[in-house]
Amino acid sequence: MGLPPSTAPYRVGRVRSVARVLAVAACVPYVGLKLAWMAGSRVGIPDGSPLLDGGVVLAVGNAATVLMVGCVVVLALLLTRPWGLRVPAWLLVVPMWVASGLLLPIMTAYPLQMTVRLLGGDGGQTSGGEGGGGGDPFLDPWVFGVVYGGFIVQGIALGTLFALYAKERWGHLWQGRLRDLPRTPASGVLRVAAVAAALVALAPGLAHALWAAGSTAGLDEGRVAGRTSDFHVLEAVNALFVAAAVAGVLLLAFRRGGRLPLRVPLVLVWAGSAQVACWGGWLSLAALVGAGDAADRPTTAMVLIYAGQMLVGTLIALPAAHLLAERAAASTSSGAPFGARSGSRA
Repeated sequence: MGLPPSTAPYRVGRVRSVARVLAVAACVPYVGLKLAWMAGSRVGIPDGSPLLDGGVVLAVGNAATVLMVGCVVVLALLLTRPWGLRVPAWLLVVPMWVASGLLLPIMTAYPLQMTVRLLGGDGGQTSGGEGGGGGDPFLDPWVFGVVYGGFIVQGIALGTLFALYAKERWGHLWQGRLRDLPRTPASGVLRVAAVAAALVALAPGLAHALWAAGSTAGLDEGRVAGRTSDFHVLEAVNALFVAAAVAGVLLLAFRRGGRLPLRVPLVLVWAGSAQVACWGGWLSLAALVGAGDAADRPTTAMVLIYAGQMLVGTLIALPAAHLLAERAAASTSSGAPFGARSGSRA
């Protein structure tokens, strides 16, 4: 999935330049807070917060998240520099998929949470799924606004850069409509994988939908006691991403809605599988760390749901990736151009 050489000069247009600056600048608030905490500062951390008892585990976690944000800077450069066009596809797509999965729930849930609060919701300290349940406050409220605002800008900027890059490098792979997809030996495997993913997705999808509707089944005591409108909005968003992922892979597998542009189910698969798998992985990691009171630690049911999300997201992403790899191989063998126009970049 490489690109042919081009004699045109490499230029980065205004859109990409602005998006790159925004992506890098949006990292500053989060990294600044993390470095301050690593240096011993308590800025933004209220008395009684479980973060004060994090010890070595919390320090390692802070360092790891700083490195993760550093990857955003690398991605912003990769998507706007000439050497980025020569990077192997998987080395770009996998980090972008993970970044999408971690940023999308914040980009969607946080604005909805703020809207619900303005309409009278009882939002609390644990916006966006961080923190504990009904115990001591996790962080000062302003921290969520600063950090999540930065994440939203990161997501928009990186998403813009990746969309422009992907259109230039791989845009031909999602041209056409669902009905134009040829039948291949792998079509049967795609259907089996899609059905398997849909069946496995029933558990996390139903759990998130029930929690959004008010059920407490499987939740730990802290979350049961501390549920607010923020919690219900986030769970509803989680359920919607599961539904989007399943809908996308089923459309690809069974070619329903043949007049539908191919990029629609691919976007559903990308966004849905990334959020389901990577957010599930993030929550699983948080469960393993186990900071806070015993009442705030995830139950066995919650841990199983998070693990199920990781499995669902992977089951959905892999066959879609295989489909695109097949189309790329077919395009290469037929001599179809990749459409890279390095001299006319947005």
